[in-house]
Amino acid sequence: MQVTVAHLSEAILNERIDSQFFRPEYVASYEVVSKGTYSSLVDIAHITDGNHLKIAENFDDENGIRYLRGQDLGTDMILNDRNVVHIPESCFNTLKRSHIFKDDILITIVGANTGLVGLVFDPPKKLVANCKLGIARPNRKKVLPGFLYAFLIGRFGQHQILRSIRGGGQTGLILPDMRGLRISRFDRAFESKIDDIVIAGHKGIAASKELFLNTQNILLTELGLTNWQPKHQLTFVKNYSDTEQVGRIDAEYFQPKYEEIEQAIEEYPGGYSTIGAAFKQNKSTFKIDDKKLYQYVEIGSVNVSNGEITPNEVLGEELPANAKRALKKNEIIVSKVRTYRGAITIVEESGYVGSGAFTVLRENGRINKETLLAFLHSNPLLAWSLKPNTGTSYPVIIDNDILNLPIPLIPESKQTEIQQKVTESFSLRKQSKHLLECAKRAVEIAIEKDEKSAIDWLKDQVEV
Repeated sequence: MQVTVAHLSEAILNERIDSQFFRPEYVASYEVVSKGTYSSLVDIAHITDGNHLKIAENFDDENGIRYLRGQDLGTDMILNDRNVVHIPESCFNTLKRSHIFKDDILITIVGANTGLVGLVFDPPKKLVANCKLGIARPNRKKVLPGFLYAFLIGRFGQHQILRSIRGGGQTGLILPDMRGLRISRFDRAFESKIDDIVIAGHKGIAASKELFLNTQNILLTELGLTNWQPKHQLTFVKNYSDTEQVGRIDAEYFQPKYEEIEQAIEEYPGGYSTIGAAFKQNKSTFKIDDKKLYQYVEIGSVNVSNGEITPNEVLGEELPANAKRALKKNEIIVSKVRTYRGAITIVEESGYVGSGAFTVLRENGRINKETLLAFLHSNPLLAWSLKPNTGTSYPVIIDNDILNLPIPLIPESKQTEIQQKVTESFSLRKQSKHLLECAKRAVEIAIEKDEKSAIDWLKDQVEV
């Protein structure tokens, strides 16, 4: 049992008597920060939150101004691109208080994910957020955004945020508590060094994404789909025999835009195959050891923007019923759930357990895995993945929908080029994440010990 002894005056001052606020490790972190030099967040940054108005009826998956929600901050403390939504510019113009700009720091302030942090590094010209996100806009004369980000993702920042969570049914961080967060301060040169490392990490992540996009462009150029845009037609004509053949009568399945994609593949001069013919499917199952700790990969474990896998540690007896596949290194996993389309990646190490919501594939000699990854991740193919969906509340596709999909037999030289770029992209992503982890840990060391110890540690990790 953990016990914290606190003065009644502290409970009265903070209007808190709950165990969350007085959790020993949270209190200890708060006291360490308070004994050193610190700034209140409100003194070094402008604090606000996102839009509180109902706006969901205006959401668009493809067009408009991107609208950030709490779910758009990932557990890796980076903005992600899963299930992006947009709003019309007319709505955006009415939400000036909630506009997002470069160097803003976002914090999820509502729900189970309260405390996730993201730095807005390279935003589009127009960006806006909802009320699930708190916004801290650093005053660069007082604090550098990269340093502030590194503090907030670290233990001393996270403990303060988690300590401040209030509420019963729906918990969260209120803006007055966010304003009062205490930020440890150091010599400007040290804070500048941390800022440099954080910015280098985010630049690397952006470069990694750009490399991956380049691989898709190589494929789309080959197929003549570089400028392809989905055009949803309200009316079109199909034969009754077409519906009989596939056992479908829904209009979405027969949208002409999907035929355009399939036709471009099937008319490719180099010929085409199907994914099922070009790759082997992993259908194997395994016996679960109830007492063993597994690294479980569900569809939410895959970052759709960069393919990074963040598995969950789950005891065997607690694994869900659809935990079916023992994943092996170099296999490709493809999400079959509509809301997670784009959760497609290459497994970089063996030992993971995969959800049955993935189709699992491995190379069969004709097309390399990197080419398949780039192919399925391209915009036309992500759009196509909506065609065979079945179901309403939980729309999905099945293995055969993926296996029967045509894939172009592009030249080996192009495949090699794609392979090199994907490999470089994955490597750059790892290096960049390492930089962000180093920045976070260096700030923690500086708080625990001193700046010199932090710099000495950094010298062994990165070029300082």
